[in-house]
Amino acid sequence: MQQKPIPILMYHSIAAMPKGTVMRSLHVPPKLFRLQMWLLKILGYKGLSMNELQPYLTGDKQGKVVGITFDDGFKNNLTYALPILKKFEFSATCYIISQNIGGINHWDLGKGIDENPLMDENEIKQWINNGMEIGSHAQNHIRLSEIDIDTATKEITQSKLDLEKQFDRPVEHFCYPYGDYNNEVVSIAKNAGYQTATTVNRSRVKIGGNLLALPRIPITHRTFPHLFLI
Repeated sequence: MQQKPIPILMYHSIAAMPKGTVMRSLHVPPKLFRLQMWLLKILGYKGLSMNELQPYLTGDKQGKVVGITFDDGFKNNLTYALPILKKFEFSATCYIISQNIGGINHWDLGKGIDENPLMDENEIKQWINNGMEIGSHAQNHIRLSEIDIDTATKEITQSKLDLEKQFDRPVEHFCYPYGDYNNEVVSIAKNAGYQTATTVNRSRVKIGGNLLALPRIPITHRTFPHLFLI
């Protein structure tokens, strides 16, 4: 039986934010996140990191699975998401900005979005030691298709080396900041040695598709009924 297309869920911040918050949709309240993970479990899905999901994406394994990803590496992923993931025996990948570990979401501040702290080195190690995975979100949170090829190459390639050295483990999965990429950027990611790369294109992944331009399902503060119908 052919494997159905696989959803990769895209999260950012796990936090309850008041009405009127700028870009409130980027924050999923912990209670809703728990409900979503519970529903996955009840429906028979296994939530997986990108490394564990990859064999399903290539068709080497079959099963009822879903990828779980977090962009940027917010501290609240560790505080709120990790205990829930562990409760349901799921794994997930958090994409880290290698030159902004322990920093804030500086790329958002000009849009009126509040400061949101990112995990520091010790917190990322806690994430990893609890069975979760890290991937790369470039060295800096910039649009890779809008910079020169040498800078883009450094952003993509060096971020992998940065994280591998700092956390003493392979980093084989990439996420394009802002979901911004083109053919040259994809080629750089391939040459850097990444096994997968995720976008913000909205769709499920067809088995055997391009692993370096994977679509995802964006999850917002009001996602629930249609989560598994896309």
